[in-house]
Amino acid sequence: MDRPVKALLATICAVAVANVYYAQPLLGRLGAELSIPTGELGLVVGAGQVGYLLGLVVLLPLGDLVSRRALTVVLLAAAAAGTGLAGFSADRALLLIGLLVAGFFSVVVQVAVAYAAALSDPAERGRNIGVVTSGVVVGIILARTVSGAAADLAGWRAVYLGTAALSLALAALAFTRLPAETRTVAGPARTYVTALASVGVLTLANRVFRVRAVMTLFLFASFGVLWSGISLPLSGSPWHLSTSEIGLFGIAGLAGTLGAARAGAWSDRGHGGVVTAMALVALIGSWAATGQAPRSLVLLVLGVVLLDAAVQAVHVTSQNQIVATRPAASSRLIGSYMVFYSVGSALGAITATTLYATAGWAAVSTAGCLYAVAALAVWTIDRAVPARTTITRRPRV
Repeated sequence: MDRPVKALLATICAVAVANVYYAQPLLGRLGAELSIPTGELGLVVGAGQVGYLLGLVVLLPLGDLVSRRALTVVLLAAAAAGTGLAGFSADRALLLIGLLVAGFFSVVVQVAVAYAAALSDPAERGRNIGVVTSGVVVGIILARTVSGAAADLAGWRAVYLGTAALSLALAALAFTRLPAETRTVAGPARTYVTALASVGVLTLANRVFRVRAVMTLFLFASFGVLWSGISLPLSGSPWHLSTSEIGLFGIAGLAGTLGAARAGAWSDRGHGGVVTAMALVALIGSWAATGQAPRSLVLLVLGVVLLDAAVQAVHVTSQNQIVATRPAASSRLIGSYMVFYSVGSALGAITATTLYATAGWAAVSTAGCLYAVAALAVWTIDRAVPARTTITRRPRV
């Protein structure tokens, strides 16, 4: 993988993942223009998340069966159709359908990660996954910060129509610039139905996957608690920050891109366990700072930087170790792994909004810290319990 290919895959990740997050700072405008009641605005965010979760299950197994270059092109074009529909929507129904479609095909993010893993030499796989995954961090941050500013200048429809045009341009670049893969898919995974069914087999048969997936659920629950709840204390007393000002805190999350790239390089050198332990301890410590959000913005920024870097370090290390167990099944493994990511993110969002309404930011911060502790506990227990020494027949997947 040369630098232009890595840059292109990272850009694809950034643009695609942003499709799921554009709506968050635009809810007020969407509700006012399309007459969506405040109590139903959660559906706008949920439509993209549900579509993404369905895409992980339904679409990603194709990555182990067909050309990932061709699949990337098709998914980008289809995601553009979804965001284009959202941009032209005249009522709530069309908006929700457009966002659902856009989220469904935005799983091209995970195809790009699996593509990077497939094109990499084993000694550089972690580093390359880290570079490509950094695009995800940038995309989430830009979705939260740039979309609000773009909507102020040209309206919320311009946000979705603009990303539709950008996705089509990336599809053309992917078709002309991404290298072809030289691989064969052995065994019954040659058919889509068996590839889909084999996700469960891979999960049950792969201890590394099981441990890392459960860790990821708690990891992104902690992550979701922060990013789904951070606007609540900042918009209230004593800060009373505007939506645009709150969005600027997302820039602190760019530190996560540095953590992702460095963690991947360390994982390639065999230090994945050390990276995981240090990052999980840092994640727990970050909540001591973010818990001070009602009293200190400086400590909040410090906590955000530490949390994002820690989460991305574990995330990249986990993907590298999972793919290393079965490189030929990388799309299915990453797709199944990302289901746990999605469930954890949703759990964190629900936790943040529910607890803040009943017990305030201190309770939210405690919950985020406890999710981080749970992730560390899963890793610690796995290290303490020895792997089975008996050899079982390898599943045909």
